[in-house]
Amino acid sequence: MLTGEKRSQIDKIWNAFWTGGVSNPLTVIEQITYLLFIKRLDELQTAKEQKANLLRQAIESPIYTEEQSELRWSRFKDREPEDLFKHFTKLDGVFDFMKNLGSASSFSRFMKGATFMIPTPKVLAQVIDLLSDVEMTSRDAKGDIYEYLLSKIATAGTNGQFRTPRHIIKLMVDMMEPLPNDVICDPSAGTCGFLVASAEYVQSKYENRFADPAFKKHFNESMFIGTEFDATMIRIGSMNMMMHGIEDPHLVDVDALSELNIDFTNKATLILANPPFKGSLDHDAVEKNILSIVNSKKTELLFLGLMLRGLQIGGRAAVIVPDGVLFGSSNAHVQIRKEIIDGHQLKAVISMPSGVFKPYAGVSTAILIFSKTNSGGTDKVWFYDMHADGFSLDDKRQEIADNDIADIIACYHKLEAETDRQRTDKSFLVPVDEIRTNNYDLSINRYKEVIHEEKHYEKPDVIIQRIKDLDAARQQNLVDLETLIKSDE
Repeated sequence: MLTGEKRSQIDKIWNAFWTGGVSNPLTVIEQITYLLFIKRLDELQTAKEQKANLLRQAIESPIYTEEQSELRWSRFKDREPEDLFKHFTKLDGVFDFMKNLGSASSFSRFMKGATFMIPTPKVLAQVIDLLSDVEMTSRDAKGDIYEYLLSKIATAGTNGQFRTPRHIIKLMVDMMEPLPNDVICDPSAGTCGFLVASAEYVQSKYENRFADPAFKKHFNESMFIGTEFDATMIRIGSMNMMMHGIEDPHLVDVDALSELNIDFTNKATLILANPPFKGSLDHDAVEKNILSIVNSKKTELLFLGLMLRGLQIGGRAAVIVPDGVLFGSSNAHVQIRKEIIDGHQLKAVISMPSGVFKPYAGVSTAILIFSKTNSGGTDKVWFYDMHADGFSLDDKRQEIADNDIADIIACYHKLEAETDRQRTDKSFLVPVDEIRTNNYDLSINRYKEVIHEEKHYEKPDVIIQRIKDLDAARQQNLVDLETLIKSDE
């Protein structure tokens, strides 16, 4: 849990950039990420040295040579601002060293194109001082601090880079209940929020498994797969994973829908994602096997096809989609819904209110939950009409008492108890044949029943008489007031 003191420390770091002329939130996060990585390299080197001293052996795979020791955080952090700035920006300086580490870690693999954008020696020295004072010894502390930094992106909302709200991510993770042997994928990873939340779930629920070296290796190297074509976002996402204790996740800087991602087939056992909406691609830019599943240019439909291709048989997915995916009448819309329902197993549709992504977008969305079977299996589909997510649905998104999330999770894990629910309730089951009859429409409004209460109004002459009575009373009050004033004179 992030304390008020730590929040204040992070705010000071943010303000140092802001007052120094760096106001783009993504730029600030990226520059802080570089500094955190440099600080971490020194910590890793220190750990290697301590191990070597304990075992009285040579340092195994040192990060720094003796000649590079001045590039370590602990050695340069107390330099004077001008000297520090030169030490960072010169050829073979601190930043060049970090950029040229190659494949030393998942983060360093994505350093191509990284640019040092801290404008002045004063800002650099101030930020390094502040970061040195922030206690980040535990995995939880590091993770909480980085999550708080990432929340600044959502607060500022620049360049269309908006994270999925953390409580919605947690809702989806809690519904899907990641398992220790899962291979978890987000094909539009961004800052890796879904992967991090899944890791936290596994770390919390299966803590005893981490004593097993084989499981620990799986967790750190093969459990998490993410693709992201934005170079800045994949660096931020990689650091987010690292700060949460995942040392070497399988992150790929590629457009998930392109031919370059052709090897993403039958790999994931669990997909959690919020793919981009409103985009469109030419057919030539899309991997052909995806087009065989859904013949479209719309990214929200193509990503569903990608997920069906990427899942193993028996694999499951929870995906946020815009409402248009649920009821769109184009051939491609019907094709992908028919494929999921008839070719695989659609389990649930959770309709979310339009304010969930405010203030950045007012679009109505839903969560689709399905499994890849290649042999059908859809019997009944569970619908839930979420009215509240614990926050106001206006641009302010202030915390409120009304919240359906706990009920959604509880009901989803006891679907057998939903059989007797009525169509007027928040949640209910719909037979697949009824959905087929409605052209595979998955809009909850197609199936939900609304009770219309008959209202009785008084006859017009009664209402008119009431108005006359009120007018007469008003006139009498006016006469009484005039009489009172005259008597006082």
